[in-house]
Amino acid sequence: MAYLPPHRRHSSSSEPAPTPFPPISSLQSLSISSPRGRGRHHLRPSNNKIIHAAGCVSRWSPLPPFPPGPDDAESFRLVPFPCDPIERETGAKPLVLALSSPQNSSDSTEVAVAAIVERFLPDLLTAAERARATATAHDAPTEDEELKLSLVARVGKVLFQPGPSGGPVSVDSVRDAAKAGAEGSRSQVRKSFYTNLPGKCVDEIGMYIGKLTDLKFDSSKKHYHVKVFDKQRSDTTMSCKCTVQEDGKLVIHKVELNQIRQLVEDISCLSKDFDLRLMLRTKRILKNIDPEVENAIKSLVSSAIVDPDAKGGLKWPLGFESIGERFSIVGVWHTSYSAFRNKTLRLKLRCADRFDHRSSTGEISNEVTFKLTGISERLQVLHDKSIHKIIYFLTRFHKIFWSTGVYTPYMD
Repeated sequence: MAYLPPHRRHSSSSEPAPTPFPPISSLQSLSISSPRGRGRHHLRPSNNKIIHAAGCVSRWSPLPPFPPGPDDAESFRLVPFPCDPIERETGAKPLVLALSSPQNSSDSTEVAVAAIVERFLPDLLTAAERARATATAHDAPTEDEELKLSLVARVGKVLFQPGPSGGPVSVDSVRDAAKAGAEGSRSQVRKSFYTNLPGKCVDEIGMYIGKLTDLKFDSSKKHYHVKVFDKQRSDTTMSCKCTVQEDGKLVIHKVELNQIRQLVEDISCLSKDFDLRLMLRTKRILKNIDPEVENAIKSLVSSAIVDPDAKGGLKWPLGFESIGERFSIVGVWHTSYSAFRNKTLRLKLRCADRFDHRSSTGEISNEVTFKLTGISERLQVLHDKSIHKIIYFLTRFHKIFWSTGVYTPYMD
């Protein structure tokens, strides 16, 4: 299949005028006491530079949930899922959990929303407190970093593959994976969250959300993200967010370090065509950059050549992808997105063309991300009134999400 850059694949569609979301019943308040202590205990980057905070809870569960007893073989099944990156790497399709027969219930939305909020909220409050405490502790990031705590929701598919032991993936092993996540132990099944959606699905989600909310068009932008590795900071990667000037050269708008994941909740939504990831993360924006580092990244970025036919949208002349033995280009993204927002929610529909220079692999991905800005603001300072609002916004968002009826032609 010929390579197609983002600006040739991203489609636009007219959206109907949004209508107000129906009122929600009164909600309970919740105390922030009884923190949960399970989860990771060390701040460590993985091979792909995903960093989890100390104590980060990262887990998965299906909705509807597994029944208490072991007799669920007839209720659930595992289905092969088409995913080119994984198939190229392993030679086999990953698996997704599905219901053996559809379950249609008039109260399924209310039940699902209540289950998610009840499960997720206590850990969200605990993770937010921990993140704020870390930001003010003696071992916190330096004053050269600006930290931003935010809650996001991503749409995609939860995928399963054999774990390190190489054993087959079964309904029983997936059930054990859900239990391992709840207990903070390691699962024998490898789980990932795949966010590349069919383009038609992205457009339809935007249309449905527009009908259910008062979201208004905010902006449409294109960026290049140049990933720079510094040998003296081997645990992080610098991401330079850039735009193209009139002369065709890139200009840097900001430099970020790897985000830190504070809490990750993956949910297989078995009555829907796509799944959900809820993630509390800390963004790290570099300020007062060291002159040597600043000169190096400016030199690397200014050497880039915009090429619509290059993977990632950029290429470098031979010998210009590194400076000495310290700084080097390790990846590049070309993104184009449309954003819609109201006072408490921001929806981003994005097409991202990513290329990893280390592995020489890449993919064009259509993605849907919700930024729950109303909740993020109230997580900065927690008290009874803000917690009540968090419950309200969290419940409201999940009612909107669960009411989104979109057919996702993954299996076509």
